[in-house]
Amino acid sequence: MHPDLQMLMKLQVIDYDLGELERSKDYLPDMMENLRHEIKEAETKLADTRQQLDAAKVKQKKLELEIESREAELQKYQQQMMSIKTNREYDALVAEIDGIKERISSCETDLLETIDLISQLETDITQFSEKEKQVSESNTRQLQILQEKVDSIGAKVSGKVEMRQGIITSIPKTTLSIYERVRRGRRGRAVVGVRKRACGACFKALTAKKIQEIKRAERIHACDNCGAMLYWDNDESN
Repeated sequence: MHPDLQMLMKLQVIDYDLGELERSKDYLPDMMENLRHEIKEAETKLADTRQQLDAAKVKQKKLELEIESREAELQKYQQQMMSIKTNREYDALVAEIDGIKERISSCETDLLETIDLISQLETDITQFSEKEKQVSESNTRQLQILQEKVDSIGAKVSGKVEMRQGIITSIPKTTLSIYERVRRGRRGRAVVGVRKRACGACFKALTAKKIQEIKRAERIHACDNCGAMLYWDNDESN
């Protein structure tokens, strides 16, 4: 393999690593935000359910008090029945009593539904509390790991940049310029091996003469179709 190609391959690996580190700057914060959102969502769901339970218990107490008050009122009216003297008074009192009974019945139905709701909410809170604990613990651990990765990116980038600078000083400027141009056009793949007697980047078949020239490695050869810089890697599958 041509010595310049060997250096370019090392450079290509470094450039790939730098690209991955740059991409990490974008997706790691997004991942962390998703993890925080999951924690917040679990906490909110638990808090909302607890609020619903508190409200249901308040409603239960109000209904019980109203039923108690209405029953006392009903008892008072029923006692008044003993002292009624006219049909008009009787009819009016019966209407009052019927209204109170309807209200008591409505409150009792509402109370039973509220008690059932309280039971369900208590069950939900037990489940949501366990889920919130699991999500919080798991996501917090992942956040710590991701934060460590975020914190280390700067140092890794600096190290790779330093290595890159050390390599490019040994590569001819013209060759480096071609590499940079091809790398930008092919999203990082500037140096590729010959595969099955074809360019390993665009898969265009190579002539026998071109292959022999690549094997001799007297100079750097590029694919006539895509511009990728080619090397022979002695792979039997070729």
